[in-house]
Amino acid sequence: MIRLTAGAVASIRRHGAAGYPLECCGALIGTDGEGERTVSEAWALTNAAASTPERRFVIAPDDYRRAESRAAASGARLLGFYHSHPDAPARPSLEDLAHAWPNLDYVIISIVRGEAGEISCWRLREDRSGFDRENITWPTES
Repeated sequence: MIRLTAGAVASIRRHGAAGYPLECCGALIGTDGEGERTVSEAWALTNAAASTPERRFVIAPDDYRRAESRAAASGARLLGFYHSHPDAPARPSLEDLAHAWPNLDYVIISIVRGEAGEISCWRLREDRSGFDRENITWPTES
């Protein structure tokens, strides 16, 4: 189970819409408790994909290290990453499978014609054969 704070959801939606029609990406920073991870911050990163950034995202090594440092400085940890799928469903692509790392959460947001849509969360299976969908929650807007 992964829980996103309202601020994290808003950041992901805003970043995805602003980055359209390219994929955006960012770090998921938070805490890991008994069977539940809580994302308190969705920290925007630059998509370092040199080619096809409309269908792929790359986290630069320096950005990965900065995300880990940012998390540690706040007493949290790097739980995973989020990225957008422009005009595509919020489910992992073959490109995502080829480049995923184990033990991390992957939040995906569908951006359709510039509008934020469905959000889902996935974890890479130990044998790297695919992803399992994670239960994801966040506060509803009033």
